[in-house]
Order: sequence, then C-alpha cells, then structure tokens
Amino acid sequence: MASPSRRLQTKPVITCLKSVLLTYTFVFWVSGIVLLAVGVWGRVSLAVYFSLLDEKATNVPFVLVGAGTVIVLLGTFGCFATCRGSTWMLKLYAMLLSLIFLIVLVAAIVGFVFRHEIKTNFESNLNLALRDYNVTADRHSEAVDTIQRTLHCCGVQNYSDWERTEYFTQRGIPRSCCKSQDDCSEEDLKDPSKAKLKVFVDGCFFLVTSTMESKMSVVAGISFGIACFQLVGIILACCLSQYITNNQYEMV
Repeated sequence: MASPSRRLQTKPVITCLKSVLLTYTFVFWVSGIVLLAVGVWGRVSLAVYFSLLDEKATNVPFVLVGAGTVIVLLGTFGCFATCRGSTWMLKLYAMLLSLIFLIVLVAAIVGFVFRHEIKTNFESNLNLALRDYNVTADRHSEAVDTIQRTLHCCGVQNYSDWERTEYFTQRGIPRSCCKSQDDCSEEDLKDPSKAKLKVFVDGCFFLVTSTMESKMSVVAGISFGIACFQLVGIILACCLSQYITNNQYEMV
C-alpha cells in the first residue's frame, strides 16, 4: 500500500486532468456541431457545382455531416466517461478518438490526391451539359444557367464553346450568358461577332474550380484542425486513465 501522502499528491492531479478533459470534451462537442454545420453549408452552397460531378464527389458534405454527428455523440460519451472516472470507458474514448482521427486523415489525403481527377471530371461533365443543353429545365441545364449567371461566365473555356452546340444552331448563346437581359436579343445571340459584345466572354471552368477550391479549402482546413485537435483528447484520456489506475493500485 502506498503512503497517504503519495495518494494525496495523486488525487489533485486526477482532479486537474478531469477538469482539463471535460473542458476539451466540451470544445470537441462544439467542434462536432461546427463540422455538422460546415457539411450542411457545403451541401447547400456547392449544390449547383456538385450536380455536375460524379455521385461519389457529391457524398463529401454527407460525410462531414455524418462525422459531425459521430463527434457530437462521442463528445457526450467522453463527458460521461470523464465524470464517472471509469478507466475502461476512458480507454474506449481514446480508441474511438484515434479511429476518427485516422478516418479524417485518410479522407483528407484521398481528397488531396484525387483533386485533379475531380477537376477533369467536372470539365468533362460541363462539356456534356453544354452539348445536351436545352430549355426544358433539366437538372444539368439549370446548373449551367445558374453557374453562368452567378459567376458571370459563359461556356467552358470561353463563350465560343457554345458555337459547337446544337442549341446554338437553333437559338444562339443562352440568355444566362448575357451581361444585361434588357440589351440581349436572340438575333445578337445567334451572331458570334455581336454576341461577343453582349455576353460574358470568360469561360466557367476556371472560375468554378477556383470557387470550389476556395470553399473546399475552408472545409478542409476546419476538418484538419478538428482532426489534429483530437490528438489532445487522446493524450488527455490516456493520461487520466493511467493516473486513475495507478491511484486505485496504490490504495490496495
């Protein structure tokens, strides 16, 4: 049996670690809410761009929402485990934190490695959307119109891309390319030389990928920060579990 003075020295350390871990777990729980909100924001603000990507890429916001939900639940479990001072629960908490850390890290690496493939895929789908563009308001045509109006662009690389489409032979360049809807007649849109003065001349591909990269960098930065923050929780949970185990051993 350890001396009473040794036990008295250990207990304040346990109390301090519990307080720090509870504070961490609360912040971790809040970060789960933030990640959940970022996932919803990403889905809403990037919806028009995701509509021109493969289905796998459109799952990214749902992954963030799922991860945020898991973190909220795990944070609740972490608070309970810390208050109870249960060594096995603290070890389980540390293991789950490690697992989520690895998942987020792998997801970030995969996203970074395949970012160029996503760009290529988007360019290909945007070209297909122009080729099949029509006025029947299908999903891809609506996406093209929204992108052109929002980003003030026209076509993939430039406005002349529309000249190679079937829609151009019938109605000219779409009105969503017009700088001013009041000064943009169908005759102007059918004449490339006149249309050049009436529509946005820059292509959408560069602007879209720049916009997506800037927004996804925010998502990636928050996700990576939360992943690194989990390392603090893993260390705290392991230390507290070890101190509680040692304290129980000393009292025997």
